[in-house]
Amino acid sequence: MSKIGVFLAPGFEEIEGLTVVDILRRAGVEVVMVSISGQKEVTGSHNITVLADALFEEVDFDGLDGVVLPGGMPGTTHLGEHPGVGEIIRKFNRQEKLVAAICAAPSVLGKAGLLKGRKAISYPGFEEALLDAVITREEVVRDGHIITSRGMGTAIPFGLALTAYFMGQEKADEIGASIIYRQ
Repeated sequence: MSKIGVFLAPGFEEIEGLTVVDILRRAGVEVVMVSISGQKEVTGSHNITVLADALFEEVDFDGLDGVVLPGGMPGTTHLGEHPGVGEIIRKFNRQEKLVAAICAAPSVLGKAGLLKGRKAISYPGFEEALLDAVITREEVVRDGHIITSRGMGTAIPFGLALTAYFMGQEKADEIGASIIYRQ
């Protein structure tokens, strides 16, 4: 079974983080919500507090098959400033493990040098931080082991793209149908 970490930073966009967790868990992917704040309770950008599964310092990242960075502000800023997050996304990129980001968070991947020559997308206005990326206008963009998406309104297709990455398109279609997505 695949196992993935979803980083939760203070000020993360709740729908982007939790939609991914929900869809992947429905599909049978093991998901660990990882707090980067030093405490398990993490409050999102709309004042919704979530209880993470683990603190960053407790996670065995070698046991994960990928990581997801939700957007939101100032959550994205916190992700970009956290040295451990930068180290993990660079390591996973070298190992060709999944690195996924939505909304403003693809800017963290861009600043880390992960998007050079790759197709990517972000929330409008953050494109300049997608350093050397080939910017598209799709809801969700997959280029190899990197998946990016535009924002809260694309959280469901983003979650389904992650499902397809790990479990195949048939499973993603099954989950999409079960939640009445675009039926």
